[in-house]
Amino acid sequence: MAAAKPFPTGPTGLGTSAARIGELFRPKSAGRRDLPELYCPPAVRDDRALGAEVNDRLVRWAEQVGIYAGKLEQFRAVDFGRLLMLTHPDTDDPDRLLAAARCMAAEFAVDDYFCEDALTSKHPERLGPRLMLAQSAIDPAQLPARSRERYQRAMRTEPVWYALRRSVEELAPYASGAQLGRLRQEIAALFLGMDAEAGWRIGGTMPPAWEYLANRQMNSFLPCMTLIDAVGGYELPAAVYGRPDVRRATLQAALASVLLNDIYSMHKEHGADGLEYNLPLVIAAEDGCSLDQATQQAADMHNELVHSFEAAAAALSLTGDPLLTRYLGGLWAWLGGNQEWHASSPRYNQS
Repeated sequence: MAAAKPFPTGPTGLGTSAARIGELFRPKSAGRRDLPELYCPPAVRDDRALGAEVNDRLVRWAEQVGIYAGKLEQFRAVDFGRLLMLTHPDTDDPDRLLAAARCMAAEFAVDDYFCEDALTSKHPERLGPRLMLAQSAIDPAQLPARSRERYQRAMRTEPVWYALRRSVEELAPYASGAQLGRLRQEIAALFLGMDAEAGWRIGGTMPPAWEYLANRQMNSFLPCMTLIDAVGGYELPAAVYGRPDVRRATLQAALASVLLNDIYSMHKEHGADGLEYNLPLVIAAEDGCSLDQATQQAADMHNELVHSFEAAAAALSLTGDPLLTRYLGGLWAWLGGNQEWHASSPRYNQS
């Protein structure tokens, strides 16, 4: 498959011109030796010192809010600080990167605590109420006096809910009301996707690939990616962010990013206790093919999405809107940084 031409990226906080990014950061096939080729841009930068600073601060924050208690060294090794440094190359401000890292860590904690517990416990039906209250943590309920104190106490004493609330509160200095509202909307969709997956588990069913992919569109990195402009120190207007053509491109990038996650995580999840879901396993079950064949099909879907996003972003950049072009460039950079992190993080590379 011939490589499509990269679309131009707008000026960034690093002062890089659109022309230079277009020339220097051409897309490439990236992947581990044991994985099929994944069409993905390279990471724009890899500032190890900046990533380490953000990661150190994030670990201290996790300790303060109580998530990953007793597992902070494992949490440190996952290196979310490096992920944020890689996926947001248009800022070198550790405070802005930390603000996004806190949100990401809290969202991952929902998966690691609530969803994993639903997978292994005898009461997977508890996930729905937990996710409902997780959403309430980021968009606090305004309760009458009789219930207010008990609600607030619960939000403080459950570490995951507390982390979610703190992460959004501490993002506020760097994001407008519209950007925060956008984040809450995308997180609500994320939790809906998590809840749907629990429904499959309770029923002991494997969904068809089309249904799984529709769910994965919601249960994706989109909440993290929607902070691209806030972390970069600018704001893509709501009227532009919500345009159907911009939304379509954003969702293509988001789905591609999480299908890459499926491919990198399948060996970690394959053989896990309980029924697990990722695209290669779903395809193998539906088609009756080998896991290697299914993985190649999943990689082909990922690559198709990246090519589609690249073409859509190139067309959108021709409108001449500098903020839109910068945002699209941020999505492109996010894909490259995401792949680089997955290729090296112990979360996905331990045997």
